[in-house]
Amino acid sequence: MRTHNRTHTRRAVLGAGLAAAGGGLLAACSDGAGGSASPSAEPAAFVAPDGAEVAAAEAKRGSGPVRSVRLTATRTQLDLGGRTVDTWAYGDRLPGKEVRVTAGDTLALTLANHLPEPTSMHWHGLALRNDMDGVPGVTQRPVRAGASFDYRFAVTHPGTYWFHPHSGVQQDRGLYAPLIVEDPKEPLQYDKEWVVVLDDWVDGVDGSTPDAVLAELSKGMSGMDHDMGGMDHGAGGMDHGGGGGGMHHMSMTAAEAEKSPSRMLMGATSPLLGGDAGDVAYPYYLVNGRAAADPETFAAKPGDRIRIRFVNAGGDTAFRVALGDHKMTVTHTDGFPVEHAETDALLLGMGERYDVLVEAKDGVFPLTALAEGKKEAALALLRTGGGSAPGASARPRELDGKLLTADRLTADKAVRLRDRSPDRTVTLRLTGSMAKYDWAINGEKYAPSRRLPVAAGERVRLSFVNATTMWHPMHLHGHTFGLAGGGARKDTAIVLPGKRLDVDFDADNPGLWMLHCHNVYHSESGMMTLLGYRK
Repeated sequence: MRTHNRTHTRRAVLGAGLAAAGGGLLAACSDGAGGSASPSAEPAAFVAPDGAEVAAAEAKRGSGPVRSVRLTATRTQLDLGGRTVDTWAYGDRLPGKEVRVTAGDTLALTLANHLPEPTSMHWHGLALRNDMDGVPGVTQRPVRAGASFDYRFAVTHPGTYWFHPHSGVQQDRGLYAPLIVEDPKEPLQYDKEWVVVLDDWVDGVDGSTPDAVLAELSKGMSGMDHDMGGMDHGAGGMDHGGGGGGMHHMSMTAAEAEKSPSRMLMGATSPLLGGDAGDVAYPYYLVNGRAAADPETFAAKPGDRIRIRFVNAGGDTAFRVALGDHKMTVTHTDGFPVEHAETDALLLGMGERYDVLVEAKDGVFPLTALAEGKKEAALALLRTGGGSAPGASARPRELDGKLLTADRLTADKAVRLRDRSPDRTVTLRLTGSMAKYDWAINGEKYAPSRRLPVAAGERVRLSFVNATTMWHPMHLHGHTFGLAGGGARKDTAIVLPGKRLDVDFDADNPGLWMLHCHNVYHSESGMMTLLGYRK
């Protein structure tokens, strides 16, 4: 029997004014929702995250066997492979312990917060009930220090997912773990499965924290000749009680920020990403929590068919991934099947996932995750036989071979969006620059009162227009969208600088849903907005 250790109710809170909510639900915050793309002027006209419409949608999903899990977010020390860091994590491991359920199950997870500030948990990629989406200030109150929160929802679709906080820049610490939803009618045949979580790491290295990184970026680069990124407001302008609608409260003093080494990245370029590769110079790049100097080794037998599930949990880094002397057959992206496609290498933006099949050869092989444009790499090893292991500098030729990106994939017929003209087009201009670090959508920084309206049953087209010189992995909560022409089903997609990307989704999951860049520093400086279902 599961015990409940909640210190507050699981009520959704819309907009700001959390402290005034008491035990009830705030229908909306008082300020209107002006701005671009015709946002509604009346927040109360939207479906509440715990409204009847949300409950009805959840009831349709059914209620299967309950899988109970308890996780504790806590301060800890982690060994990254020769380097021990003080950080925050789920328990004492990195990534956090994998949660594995079967499609049709009900997940009941209690998050206990032993951190010094509020936190939350977002289930990246899941089409779940809105009041469990884990965005404080929008779908729930922040989980206060010393408190806990019960997440409970039906998990309906198999695939590779993950979870992380939506509170400030906490995701760029050790607070993340894979969520694997198994298919009870799994069509793929394989002998072994390897979950590979990629990350860029700065927390606890020589006094660095993600908060200090954001504070440094916030000073901007206005004096530079090039347009690479910066921020036009000081860190002190942020608050939100740890609330992941963005603009969080920094858990760091000005003196601590001053002691942190510079992590601003200069001159990182990648043709694959349209130019500028990223903002942050990370001291380490990790596969499953291990640095390249002391990598994880995955053991198999020659001839084994291995399913590799890739997750990019990074804060500011795209990874180009290849397995030395092997080709990969892509089977899924972002949890949804695609027509199988063979490749040498894959490119993953932050938040993206890919599943591949490989047939293992005899020997020891490097799985190299190149930090795209940053001249460093993460490493793991596949060992099926004898021989010496390749070193940290291994760069398999496959990295420069055939590269598959999401736009070249076709959705499996079973999950392809049916042809239908959009009922509504929402244009999202991605704006800002490295010079001012004023990242925004439609020229407006995130405000929880501003909602772009959609209606249940509509086919909605999201038209991302990247007016910046930086690439942005754009993520939609609670839904998956289809790329053009029967393309892959995704929840996170790279929008290259100066380009436009049109994607479609069916509005079939009522509530208030975040839409944001999954570069944690871009989102926290304002590149987020909300889609709201009208009542």
